[in-house]
Amino acid sequence: MSNRSLVSISDYNKEEILEILDAAADFEANPNRSTLKGKVIATLFFEPSTRTRLSFETAVLRLGGSVIGFSDAATSSSVKGETLNDTIRMVSCYADAIVMRHPFEGAARYAAEISPVPIINAGDGANQHPSQTLLDLYSILKTQGTLENLKICVAGDLKYGRTVHSLIMAMSYFHPTFRFIAPEELKLNEEYRIFCLMNNIPFEETTELNDNINDADILYMTRVQRERFQDLMEYERVKNVYTLKNSMLENTKPNLRILHPLPRVAEISPDVDKNEKAYYFQQAQNGLYIRQAIISKVLSI
Repeated sequence: MSNRSLVSISDYNKEEILEILDAAADFEANPNRSTLKGKVIATLFFEPSTRTRLSFETAVLRLGGSVIGFSDAATSSSVKGETLNDTIRMVSCYADAIVMRHPFEGAARYAAEISPVPIINAGDGANQHPSQTLLDLYSILKTQGTLENLKICVAGDLKYGRTVHSLIMAMSYFHPTFRFIAPEELKLNEEYRIFCLMNNIPFEETTELNDNINDADILYMTRVQRERFQDLMEYERVKNVYTLKNSMLENTKPNLRILHPLPRVAEISPDVDKNEKAYYFQQAQNGLYIRQAIISKVLSI
């Protein structure tokens, strides 16, 4: 694997994470540069995406680079039976780095092992989404002034939520306390419970949203992902399990900020959008600066 690839948030240590956050602040102050002039970045999205794909492509364009790729696997040779191995080897002939989203867990790691150019994981199934996590950390830092010793409530799909899995791993450097809020069907995987225990991260679990957010610094809401369910009856049972309403924020801390990786369906009511504690749209904008920083790092620019 290219040691410049970003497949899992664990590929970066604490110092590298802070380096990315510092670089993102610089890009936010001056996003339009020519540092990628003459560089070509491929975006291979085997799964649908709006924010991740567009922010990566905008990041490249604002840095003076060019973008090739596809936003729908149906328009690629994978529908003809081309293997991921062949796709990566072929695209790496044309691009200086590859941004890839894929429905299968482990696909990004496999791609990084065979690719001569850096791979940036834009989400691999229910596994990891490291660039989302870095923009989450940047959003937390901007709104709280620190990453240290925060109370973070995470609600919704904790079983399949790759953003949740990456967030837990990244925050382990900063002494958080977690409250995991999910129905039994979507509770956090045992792997990440063990991770918390091994890293001395305090956490509690509950199925109730209402009064369990009042002491939080960050409320991280997630969508129940229909595409991860093999049993659609199970999805129907849990799809609307939580809906955050503006009235539920009345007794929350003044510094609380609500994050969401988006898209949302019904888990955050539109009446929350005008509340100053809602930060998910600004969070999405932060993705541009973080992805400029990531691309620059993997290309050593």
